[in-house]
Amino acid sequence: MKRYLYLWHRWLGIGLCLLLALWFGSGLVMLYVGYPKLTPTEHWARLPVLALDDCCVEPGRLINGLAGPVNNLRLTSIAGKPHYLLSQATRVRAFDARTGQPVAALDAELALASAAQFAPGVALHYHGLIDEDPWTHTRSLDPDRPLHRVQIADEQRRWLYISSASGAVVRDVTALERGWNWVGAWLHWIYPLRGNWLQPLWHDAVVYLSVAATLLAVLGMVVGLLRWRFSKPYRSGSRSPYPGGFARWHHIGGLLFGLVLVAWIFSGLMSMRPWNLLASQTAWSQGGYQAGNLQQAVFDLPLPTALARLNANGPPVVELEWRMLGGQSWLIGYAANGQSRIIALEPEAQARTQLDSNELLVAAQAGLPGVGWQSEWVERYDLYYVARAEQSMYGHRLRPLPMLRIRFDDAPATWLQLDPHTGAVLDVLDRNRRLARWLFNLLHSWDLPWLLERPRLREAVLIGFSLGGLLISLSGIVLGWRRIRRIARA
Repeated sequence: MKRYLYLWHRWLGIGLCLLLALWFGSGLVMLYVGYPKLTPTEHWARLPVLALDDCCVEPGRLINGLAGPVNNLRLTSIAGKPHYLLSQATRVRAFDARTGQPVAALDAELALASAAQFAPGVALHYHGLIDEDPWTHTRSLDPDRPLHRVQIADEQRRWLYISSASGAVVRDVTALERGWNWVGAWLHWIYPLRGNWLQPLWHDAVVYLSVAATLLAVLGMVVGLLRWRFSKPYRSGSRSPYPGGFARWHHIGGLLFGLVLVAWIFSGLMSMRPWNLLASQTAWSQGGYQAGNLQQAVFDLPLPTALARLNANGPPVVELEWRMLGGQSWLIGYAANGQSRIIALEPEAQARTQLDSNELLVAAQAGLPGVGWQSEWVERYDLYYVARAEQSMYGHRLRPLPMLRIRFDDAPATWLQLDPHTGAVLDVLDRNRRLARWLFNLLHSWDLPWLLERPRLREAVLIGFSLGGLLISLSGIVLGWRRIRRIARA
């Protein structure tokens, strides 16, 4: 039996140690340079202040003439002019806010004008229309494809990606991100298989390579313990059968860092949500929480009045978003610094910084009626609610405080996490999704709140363990190469 364990470990290692070395090396890069994204704060910081002089058509007039429900409606600036962006299902449409007419030509000229708003006063170069490239492998951009790509001559030599559906900038990529991502996220997530004829194989390839690598790491731990002399040392005086060289480094390194190796590979497997093992089981309904759609909303507050009230006690608004909450229509204004204010669309309503708990609770219960609940205000980050640095995978997610958490007494034990500043649903976590957080995020990213509050310590721990993983995988590569050479000579 031992012999088969050794053989399985040996040949899996020969096949996979190079992949493990790439995973650990690219993971170190990703600690500092993440996959490109345009965060909400970057987006708002590049927008001009909204001015409603000679503008705009009222949103009720715009959306009530459309067929089908409207998922999202925003008033923003594109190419220096006010535009409504309207989402229906997976489709995004742009309307000239002054006329209410759909934007007819989302062409290169509009893309360059949109880029000029994002980066005024710098030279622009149009790179053409692309469907997908190494920096746009994300399903969140699907409604915006194909994408216009524009290079801007700023200090960071950015590439901007502009939606052909809306004309808005949806991603920016600096030269530093482009360079480091070739040896960072692009390798780590095996993106050479994406965006080409191998695309259908990508998900299964990552899953089954992760399964094989997890098996390799577990076998390595078992073999390492079997070869270690706990009672009587070997004739050399060592408790390892290998007196020196790469074999000893591999053995000792595996015993020291093997558990970390298993945890990281297995949690990487869990990030792919294989075979729907931890799929959400909650019956909580977003539609019930909204209790209506924007076609049914009452727009009793004129847009200029609403904007004036939002601007009265804070920095000027650069973008507006309409939202349904418990059957009530609300308008949220965002400033360039990310600060938000909210106002009900009623004649006497005044702007405020956040909704109260009763407004949120009534709407939340409508998403899962007839079920008991408990609520709490979360004032500090905890195991199920953390803010991540911009370069992380989840660095684009806003994580405001305080946050309202509602725990339902349903069978899947659903937790709902709500942003009181905007009414946005931050997370819907049932028992499966909370377990998934442990098996992926916590094991893979070590995003424990107390570690995130001590970033230098967290970096030191992750770097140390990554170097241990590199020691195991690089020594395995050498041993595998030597084995192949011996077989070839035989």
